[in-house]
Amino acid sequence: MAEPPVPSTHREVRLTARPGGRLSPDRFEVAEVPVPVPRHGQVLVRNRLTRVGAVTRTLMEDAAAVLPMSPYEPGRALWAPALGEVVAAPGTRLGPGDLVRHQLGWREYAVIEADDARRVDPALWPDPAACLSQGFAGWLAVIRAAEVRPGETVFVTGAAGGAGSLAGQFARVRGAGRVIGSTGSRRKADYLVGTLGFDAAVVRGEAPIEEQLRAAAPEGIDVLVDTVGGEQLRAALALARRGARCIVIGALSAQARGGTTAEVPVDTLALFSRGITLRGLTTADHRDAVPRWEEQFSRGLRGGVLTFPHTRLRGIERAPRVLGELLDGRHIGTVLLES
Repeated sequence: MAEPPVPSTHREVRLTARPGGRLSPDRFEVAEVPVPVPRHGQVLVRNRLTRVGAVTRTLMEDAAAVLPMSPYEPGRALWAPALGEVVAAPGTRLGPGDLVRHQLGWREYAVIEADDARRVDPALWPDPAACLSQGFAGWLAVIRAAEVRPGETVFVTGAAGGAGSLAGQFARVRGAGRVIGSTGSRRKADYLVGTLGFDAAVVRGEAPIEEQLRAAAPEGIDVLVDTVGGEQLRAALALARRGARCIVIGALSAQARGGTTAEVPVDTLALFSRGITLRGLTTADHRDAVPRWEEQFSRGLRGGVLTFPHTRLRGIERAPRVLGELLDGRHIGTVLLES
């Protein structure tokens, strides 16, 4: 069946004003604009999936320069990792029908420079959507930063999210003796234990996190993969064993509220007396590891050793609401929006 012709217009999601507090729908606009025309060396793609992440909220604030990426500008379309299908690519090695990963999501069509389009090999992935997984950060924390060892106890905060859900799985693959996750609901806790193979889960709001964590890890923890911060980071540091490695890859407790700082009191006496490592990690500093991550992740998916937890929703007009739902903790895994 022939592909439908390229329309003259398409939709894109724009930021109308910086939120400056709780996110509201009036900070977004779904605008209809002309479909861009590629020049020689450029690629026109029809976006199939856009990844929706908590960092989107942070990038809306003027102080988002704390991140290793540029903040969004009011009046312009948002952007995010996306999976697109090539429509036209004059003067490039790409052809119609090729799948590519790029950064111009939050719109139905996009023109990108050929060098900014990474071809996705469908044979590598049971589901090409997996190339948009947020698990790279969790994998880096477990494999490269913490170097989880057999028998260790690993605590993952925000474990039902896109990064945490993969961090826990890779900790198990590495031979961790006990994997514990934190999450925001009993439904998600049951998913972590019943589906992803976590040994235990602590649930925000059911009791103090430190109290729950002591019950789940009475001998303490060896590795923390932290995506949340706040009370959960404090609890993990209180239970960190001698030589523990604490890797911070997110700050959802602040990001969900639009915060651009995430302060947590740290007992520095405990850090040095117990030889605890506290390290921040961002994927931007480890692009060299992407091929290894993709090879291990895709091999694990094909072999049934790993799963790709994700939520797939449809309709670019729903994008602002989907972001709000993500920040409220309503979804499991990486959140993808079909357009």
